[in-house]
Amino acid sequence: MNPPSPQAPVPARAGHNAPLVTDHDPPPGAGDLLTRAGDVLRPALSLYLDLHAHPEPSGQEARTADRFGRRLAAAACEITQGVGGHGVVGVLRNGDGPRVWLRAELDALPMRERTGLPYASRNDAMHACGHDLHLAAAAGAADLLARLSDRWRGTLVVGQPAEETLGGAEAMLRDGLYERFGSPGVVLAQHAAPLPSGTVAHAARQAPMAAAGAVLEVVLHGQGGHAATPHLTVDPVVAAAAVVTRLQNIVARETAPADQVTLTVGTLRAGTAANVIPDRAELGVGVRASSEASLDRALAAVRRIVLAESAAAGAPREPEVTVISRSAALRCDPHTTDSIRRAHTGLLGPGRVLPWPGSMATEDFPLFGDAGADVHGQHGVPLVYWMLGVVGAEEWRRATAGGPGASPPPAPNHSPHFAPHIGSALRPAIAALTSAALDRFAAT
Repeated sequence: MNPPSPQAPVPARAGHNAPLVTDHDPPPGAGDLLTRAGDVLRPALSLYLDLHAHPEPSGQEARTADRFGRRLAAAACEITQGVGGHGVVGVLRNGDGPRVWLRAELDALPMRERTGLPYASRNDAMHACGHDLHLAAAAGAADLLARLSDRWRGTLVVGQPAEETLGGAEAMLRDGLYERFGSPGVVLAQHAAPLPSGTVAHAARQAPMAAAGAVLEVVLHGQGGHAATPHLTVDPVVAAAAVVTRLQNIVARETAPADQVTLTVGTLRAGTAANVIPDRAELGVGVRASSEASLDRALAAVRRIVLAESAAAGAPREPEVTVISRSAALRCDPHTTDSIRRAHTGLLGPGRVLPWPGSMATEDFPLFGDAGADVHGQHGVPLVYWMLGVVGAEEWRRATAGGPGASPPPAPNHSPHFAPHIGSALRPAIAALTSAALDRFAAT
C-alpha cells in the first residue's frame, strides 16, 4: 500500500474526533498498554532493525518469514510456515473465546534506499512502505498479549506475504488459510502513514480506506529489424509510446470530475540495443479507482486503447492485456471500527485519533472479508484497518511550521527517503494493535 503524503489531518483537539457510541467500554487496562508495550519493545525493535536492513521483495520473503516466525515462536505462538508461498501463521491459544486475526505483510519494494540510516537496506530492495514496522508491531502485540493472558480468552492468529503485488492474501486463502486455522471473528491491520507518531487515523463510516485497483501486463508485438531499415519493421516502441500517451486520456477525458481514477504506466521494457528495432514491448500498468464500477470502466478503456494503437501501428498480431492482480476497495466494518476507534481513544487520547480521508492506495486486505468470499467461502468476516503515524515530533513540527523556514513534507510511502521515526512509532504501534485485539476479545 502507498498512503498519500498529507496535507494530512493534524491531531485533533480533545473531543473533536469523538467516537460514536458502542456497546461496550474500552478493554480493561487500555490506558496502561503504552507502558506495558515497553516490556516487549526491545525484541520488537531488534526484529525491526534486522528486517529493515535485509528487505526481500514480493515472493522472495524466505528470510523475513523465518525471522518473523522465530519471533512469534518466542512469544509462545504455534508456527506454520509456507502458507501460500512464504506466508507465516502464528497461533496463540488462551482458552475458549473469539478468534482474532492480526495481519502484517512480509514484503519490501524493489528499489534502492536513500535514507542514510545506519540500519539502511544492504541490498537492492527497501522497506519503503513500513511493512517491517507492521511485522515488528504484530510480533510485539503477540508477545504482549501472551503476557496479558489474564485479560482475554480466545485464539490469536498472525500472518502474509506479497502484499505489494496484491497476490499474497489470495495465495494464503487458496492454500486453505481459513480451513486450516479456523474462520476469523475479525481481521485487524494497521499501516504506516506520514502522520505524527503516536496517532492513528480511521475512515468515516461507509467511506473506503483505500481504492479498488488492478495491475496489468501489456505486451505489444512488432516486427523487429535493423535500425537502418525502419520501413521494413513494425516498431513496438513507437506503438508503446502512443499507448502511454493515449492512456492518460482515460483520467483526463473519460472519467467524470467527481470520480476518482488514477492510471500509471510504471514499467516500459523493450529492446536490447540502440541499433536494433525489437519485436515486442512490455508495459506494466496500474489502475486505481474509488469504486469497482469505475475500475471496470477504466480497465475496459485500457483494453480498447491498447488494441486500437496496436492496429494503427500495423502490428503483425494482436496485443496481450493480462490482469495480473486485482483488489477491491477497502471498506471496514462500521460497527467494529467504531468500537476500536473508542479503544484507541482510550489508549491515546481523543486528540490523537484522527479522521482518515481515504486514499487511492490499494490493498489485498479486502480479500480476508467479503471480497474474497469466492475464494475462502466465508461471508460477514469484519475487517478493521487504520493508519498509523510514523513521523517524529521534530520533523512534523518543521514540516508544518509554515513560512520560509519550513521543511518539505515528510517523505511519503514508496519514496527512497521514507524513514519511520522508529523510536517514537513502534511502541504506539504495538499498543494500538494490542488494544484493538483486546477490544475484540472483550466484545463477546
